[in-house]
Amino acid sequence: MTAQYYYDIFTRSVSDYHLFDHVDAVAPSRYDPQTMEGLLYRKSWIDTVQWHLEDLIRDPAIRPEDALLIKRRIDSYNQLRTDIVESIDDYFQGLYCDVAPADDARHNTESLGWAVDRLSILCLKEYHVEAELNREDASEPHRRNCSVRKEVIGRQKEDLFASINWLMDDIRTGRKINKVYRQLKMYNDPSFNPVLYKRNV
Repeated sequence: MTAQYYYDIFTRSVSDYHLFDHVDAVAPSRYDPQTMEGLLYRKSWIDTVQWHLEDLIRDPAIRPEDALLIKRRIDSYNQLRTDIVESIDDYFQGLYCDVAPADDARHNTESLGWAVDRLSILCLKEYHVEAELNREDASEPHRRNCSVRKEVIGRQKEDLFASINWLMDDIRTGRKINKVYRQLKMYNDPSFNPVLYKRNV
C-alpha cells in the first residue's frame, strides 16, 4: 500500500458522504471494518462529519443548547478519531513487527498513523476548496483565493505522499524505528478530568 492508495480511500469516503451531505447520514459498508481499508474509510467519514459539525457550530444564529449538543458531539468524534488512528498504528506495528531496526535507526516525529491522519484532513481541504472554486455564486476574488489554496494543497499533498512512502520504506528496511505515540487524552476520561471526578466526591 502507498500514500496514494490511502488517499484514494479517503477520497471515496468524502465523496460518499457528500451524496447524503448530512451529519446524521450512515456510512455505507464499502470495506470490511476489520481491514486497514475499513479503518481508513471510517476514519475519513468521521473526519468529514466533524468538518461539517464545525461549520454548523459557527452559525451566528445557533441556539446555545444546540451549540452545546454539537460541541459534545465534536468531542466524541475527536475521541473516535484518536481511537482509529491508534488502531491504524496497531496495524503498522503488526505489519513491521519482524523488522529489526539498524543500530543507527532513528524514530520519526510522529507515528505513521498520525501522518496518515494528516492526509485525511488534507483530502477534506482539497474537496472543499474545489467545491468553493466551482460555486456558482462565488466572487472572482474568492475564486482566486481558492485557486491559490488549491495550488498550495496540491504541493502539500505531493510532499506528504513522498514523506509517508519514505517513512514506510525506511521502517520496512530498518532505517527508521516504527515508534508509536499515544495521545493519552485526559479531558474525556472521568478519572483524569477534575471537573468530572470531583462530581463523584
